[in-house]
Amino acid sequence: MHRWIISSCADIRPTRRRRRITGDDDAAPKSAPPSPTPPRSRLRKTGSEASASSAMMMLAVPKDVEEFRSMSATAYGTNLQLFTYGQLRRATGDFSPEKIVGEGGFGVVYKGIIHGNLVAVKELNPDGLQGDREWLTEVSYLGQYKHPNLVELIGYCCDDHHRLLVYEYMANGSLENHLFRRSCNLSWTTRVKIALDVARGLAFLHGGDRPIIYRDFKTSNILLDADMKAKLSDFGLAKEGPRGGKTHVSTRVMGTYGYAAPEYMATGHLTTMSDVYGFGVVLLEMLVGRRALEPTTATGHSLVDWARPILIRPKKLERIVDRRMGLQLLQHGGDGGERVARLAYDCLSQNPKVRPSMGRVVQTLEAVLADDYHAAGE
Repeated sequence: MHRWIISSCADIRPTRRRRRITGDDDAAPKSAPPSPTPPRSRLRKTGSEASASSAMMMLAVPKDVEEFRSMSATAYGTNLQLFTYGQLRRATGDFSPEKIVGEGGFGVVYKGIIHGNLVAVKELNPDGLQGDREWLTEVSYLGQYKHPNLVELIGYCCDDHHRLLVYEYMANGSLENHLFRRSCNLSWTTRVKIALDVARGLAFLHGGDRPIIYRDFKTSNILLDADMKAKLSDFGLAKEGPRGGKTHVSTRVMGTYGYAAPEYMATGHLTTMSDVYGFGVVLLEMLVGRRALEPTTATGHSLVDWARPILIRPKKLERIVDRRMGLQLLQHGGDGGERVARLAYDCLSQNPKVRPSMGRVVQTLEAVLADDYHAAGE
């Protein structure tokens, strides 16, 4: 799965080595006109969620590493630990291949031990998809606030040319690795819980005085802890929302093809509704058990094009749901399956104005989960 850069709606191409973009990301693209769990010893971040959210709105992403270094001691010192490259080498057994738990365009993620606690250490590949800008964005946002459904950033290393991040360890890996393997055993209830977890994370990001737009919502960025609690990771493409009465932010179009909202791809206009569309794609993948980018018909239509019309036709819904969870969602004694299918349909609307807010998505999923528990006698 690759991230994409889309410079115009006629120029869409994947790339393993993403072209470095210089200048202000707020600049409008050429194709669009300008427009207005239990505590952990020594590793736990401090501060309340509310105060962290306020701090997040006050501190902008540094323009470069030198600016970050000059401000990090005061801006991030109370939240994040500064590690040396040597410390992280020792924590990961000299970055042993046996410690690798993940790998992508950004680089490699290793399992490590610091102060007796399991951690995940992500080492940025200087020739990979992510660069200093994405690394700084991740440190800035995850370093200033926390939420139960956002992966906790513990610290970082910025020695010479080395760029590393240290996170809480998520024992069950990514949703992608569970959902798309042949032996997937995620039940209907587990899938709803995961959807609710990440919906709460997005709602938190969208709920500030100036919302944070995640911009790269997909199954590989949803991580699961030992209890299958879901959290958002990888904030390299996150973007602050519009200010001063503007309705959107105009940016270069970046993200992952298949999950990006159509209006964002066409114009570069980014809003919180762009995240809602991406959430709808993932919700559809969890319902159907297929990847967004896999051709599903002889004509090669996308999963959204093929499945969305069926989501509001209850009698045909059974034909497309993931058989690996049986028909539990349709035979649970309630209408939870139909309600979640309708929610995915609404999130995937071509018109962003009629998509539900993430707050409303949370309410819907909470109601579905409560009804499921009631029907099961729990």
